[in-house]
Amino acid sequence: MDLMEKNLELVEIQKLEGHTDRVWSVAWNPVSSHADGVSPILASCSGDNTVRIWEQSSLSRSWTCKTVLEETHTRTVRSCAWSPSGELLATASFDGTTGIWKNYGSEFECVATLEGHENEVKSVSWNASGSYLATCSRDKSVWIWEGLEGNEYDCAAVLSEHTQDVKMVQWHPTMDVLFSCSYDDTIKVWWSQGDDGEFECVQTLGESNNGHSSTVWAISFNAAGDKMVTCSDDRTLKIWGTDIARMQSGEEYVPWTHLCTLSGYHDRTIYSAHWSRDDIIASGAGDDAIRLFVDSKDDSVDGPSYNLLLKKNKAHDNDVNCVQWSRSEGDQLLASASDDGMVKIWQVATKP
Repeated sequence: MDLMEKNLELVEIQKLEGHTDRVWSVAWNPVSSHADGVSPILASCSGDNTVRIWEQSSLSRSWTCKTVLEETHTRTVRSCAWSPSGELLATASFDGTTGIWKNYGSEFECVATLEGHENEVKSVSWNASGSYLATCSRDKSVWIWEGLEGNEYDCAAVLSEHTQDVKMVQWHPTMDVLFSCSYDDTIKVWWSQGDDGEFECVQTLGESNNGHSSTVWAISFNAAGDKMVTCSDDRTLKIWGTDIARMQSGEEYVPWTHLCTLSGYHDRTIYSAHWSRDDIIASGAGDDAIRLFVDSKDDSVDGPSYNLLLKKNKAHDNDVNCVQWSRSEGDQLLASASDDGMVKIWQVATKP
């Protein structure tokens, strides 16, 4: 079904109010969806130093705040990420620490605090198996932590090749390859070739190889893991690709190459981009709007191209800091977070 031929709109399902400062990030619990008989759960984090856990009722379908994680971080919580099992939530804070929270069903408890970064921690990401956690900071470093028994975490690597503030870390969805993006305008790819577990920078995607010309804010992968989207202060989205089968064979690192650039759609910084399982790319930007893009399916000699599916003007009253698709198949929801202090839940629907 060609989405471009359908008359689609982005419908606001609910506005989640509660944070008292800007909301930086949202994260869907990977194992919660109505299809599994588990209510969908969303975490949001804010400049109010807290994380809120929201749950959707299976009956009324309305969202409520189930709990507030507070009194652990003393400054802004910039990023949050669920472990693949959905049992742990990692929170990255401007207080220089990363919190690990365990879900005990009715309540959450902070079971570990990771210290090491010199200042603000900007982002946190789990690998596909949940054995590694990556963090990054304004101190220009990327740390990889290895989960041990009894809620212990050991620093497995400190990666210091970025020359500026590192904005985001993101593990590949199927392989232990780590990506980081920075105020130094580059994306760096980290991989451990040998069995020694030593991660090294195997590729830098910068302006010299069709990369961004300004701060890179976010990284997201498609479901297959063979394409990546990045967004930047240069007001473009860039699509990158790799030979995933060759990479998964484990013989060697297979470089990522630039496939196309989506420019002219945004006139402000793009802070967030996220690729849905249904192959829709959402972007959130400094113009308060959310845009959705889809593959045009017109694969020319020049490679793939993407079309603007729809634009939701005034999605928020201020900058859109984060957009995240839910992981449920088919009936996908989009969550957004903004400087206006709101979290919103959206759904793509056919216009009446």
